[in-house]
Amino acid sequence: MIRTNYHSHTTCCDGRNTAEEMAAAAWKAGLLAYGFSGHCYAQHNLDFCMTPESTRQYVADVHALREQYRGRMEIYLGVEAELHGEAPTFDRDYTIGSAHEVPVDGGYLSVDHTEEILRRGVTEHFGGDWYAMTRRYFTEMARILEVTGCDFIGHYDLPTKFNEGGRCFDESDRQYRDTALEVLEHLCRQGGVFEINTGAMSRGYRTTPYPSEPLLRAIRAFGGAIVISSDAHSADAITAYFDQAAQLALHCGFRTHRVLLDGRWQEVAIEP
Repeated sequence: MIRTNYHSHTTCCDGRNTAEEMAAAAWKAGLLAYGFSGHCYAQHNLDFCMTPESTRQYVADVHALREQYRGRMEIYLGVEAELHGEAPTFDRDYTIGSAHEVPVDGGYLSVDHTEEILRRGVTEHFGGDWYAMTRRYFTEMARILEVTGCDFIGHYDLPTKFNEGGRCFDESDRQYRDTALEVLEHLCRQGGVFEINTGAMSRGYRTTPYPSEPLLRAIRAFGGAIVISSDAHSADAITAYFDQAAQLALHCGFRTHRVLLDGRWQEVAIEP
C-alpha cells in the first residue's frame, strides 16, 4: 500500500479543492506524509499556474496545515516548477520538475490542455508531424534537472496524454522511442528520479500511468529511481490508482520507491 503522495494541486492553481480539503482527504486515506505542489508562476500561461498573490496564500495555507496535522501526518510544502516558467522563490521542502508545453515560433504549445488544442498545434507548427513535436518535447526535457534542480521529474511522457490506443502516433515507432530513451538515459545518468503518475487515469484520459511500461523498464535498466504520486487535482483523487501503479512498478523490476519522511528522502519497499 502506498501511503505517501507529493504531487497535488489546490484552488490556488488549477485544483478543485482547497488545501484544507485536500489535507483532510489525505488524512482520511491513511497517508503518512502528504505534499502540496502548486504550479509555479508562468506569465505566458495563467490558466493553470499560481499567481504571485495566490502563491503567498498557498504557502501560508500549507504552513498552517503542517501545524494542524503535526504528530498525525507529515505535511510538506513543494512546488511543480515549469521548465518554461519563472523559477519559484519561496522556501520549500521539494521541487517537481515538469514541462507542460513545447516552444513554437516564439510562443508555446500546450501538450496538456486539450486534445483539440494539441492537434491544431501539431498541424500548425509541425506540419502534422507528431514525432517532430515529441522530439522537441524530449529534447527540451533533457534540461529539466539543470533548469529546475528538481527532486523528481513529473509525468515524463506527458505528450502521450491524448494518445490512448495510439490514436495520435505510435509509441513503439523509433521516431518517438529513440529520443525518449536517449533523454531518459541522460537524465538517469544525472541522478534523475521519475514519478509514476496516475493523474491522467483519474481524469479519464489514460488507462495506465505515466511513464509507459517500456519507459519504466528503461528507467530501471538505467538505474533510475521512482516516486509514486497521483497528481491529484481534487480531494477524491489523492490515492487514485495507487495499487495499479505499485503493481506496474513491481512488474517493471522496481522493489522500492522514494518517499519524503522525517524530513529526508529515503527508499522504502513497495508493498504489493
